[in-house]
Amino acid sequence: MTKLIIQIPCFNEAATLPPTLRDLPRSLPGVDVIEYLVIDDGSRDETAAVARANGVHHVVQFERNRGLAAAFRAGIEESLRQGADIIVNTDADNQYQASDIATIVRPLIERRAEMVVGDRGVGELPHFSYIKRRLQVFGSWVIGRAAELRTPDATSGFRAMTREVALRMVVLSDYSYTLESLIHAGSRKTAVESVRIGINPQTRPSRLMKSIPHYIRKSGVTILRAYTMYRPLRVFMTVGFLLILAGCVPGVRFVWFFLQGDRIGHVQSLILSAILIIVGFQILLIGLLADLIANNRKLLEETLYRIRKLELDRDGPRP
Repeated sequence: MTKLIIQIPCFNEAATLPPTLRDLPRSLPGVDVIEYLVIDDGSRDETAAVARANGVHHVVQFERNRGLAAAFRAGIEESLRQGADIIVNTDADNQYQASDIATIVRPLIERRAEMVVGDRGVGELPHFSYIKRRLQVFGSWVIGRAAELRTPDATSGFRAMTREVALRMVVLSDYSYTLESLIHAGSRKTAVESVRIGINPQTRPSRLMKSIPHYIRKSGVTILRAYTMYRPLRVFMTVGFLLILAGCVPGVRFVWFFLQGDRIGHVQSLILSAILIIVGFQILLIGLLADLIANNRKLLEETLYRIRKLELDRDGPRP
């Protein structure tokens, strides 16, 4: 029996939640049971009460607002406890068309993919400004390079995953789960597929993107931290070799003048060369150490996966 849980992180969504829930599917090909899960991220309105009144099967409530990433993590954990075989994440503002849930679930049912991300076509969205469209396209390209995946819409929160992927998922960011989870999936060679989806008219401004500089700063830090975490040797080796190469330039300059007979001046070039090369070698050593730590982290992730699996197998799904 295949069980699908559709999880919806919410923060003050009492007004937008009812139409979102109303559009959710009651049955899908290849799925035997569909349940809904709302994560109330410390809302100050009646979000949780509205969710229960509209027939939501499971509600998780935070006492205070902890952010989208924390709500997403809590939803994944609760979905696993409830015995989900497939987990779909969508937004409470009804941005994504619920009819496309069948589209993003199909590759999982047919075992073509382990994670599916809905592609909104961010380069063409009319309600995005030109700058925002370009940033979304560029950011998705950067994530694709970092994760070594095809990610035309890396920031899309409309995605589906198998139980196995959810068990192995680790999200440490406090800002958003979308970027880090893709880099993590790429590091584990997860089969990720993107499918084109439709969107509904915008009901409210984005709460995650307060401004373009805020978005660039937060997303940039998330990408850099996640990429360094999962591919530290590549990052530190690149920086280290660049510094060593930069240090060779003034060093060659000093040698050139020395061989030309000018043996008195240009000591500054020699000092700069020595500093850059020494720092470069130090960064290479840090990279080796970071790579050892990354291998240890993989062992910890595998341990966490086995603990999660043992606990869930022991307890079984909640009634």
